[in-house]
Amino acid sequence: MSDPTHITLHTDQGSLQLPSGSSLADAVARLLAGTEQDSVSVATAVNGHFVPRHARAGHRLSDGDTVLCFSPITGG
Repeated sequence: MSDPTHITLHTDQGSLQLPSGSSLADAVARLLAGTEQDSVSVATAVNGHFVPRHARAGHRLSDGDTVLCFSPITGG
């Protein structure tokens, strides 16, 4: 039975539970807690779709979403 007050996300660090209505910014903060990385230094994707930094706070997550934080690749 699922818990309507929480959502479970899939990440490269394993499952992550957050309160229902959480944003991508909330997930990023939890995923990076205790690391040397900050939210400015990572790129994000939800269900395989890039989400720009400025859109994270408004991007609401749903139960079962896959969230990835990764180092952006630059080149020239």
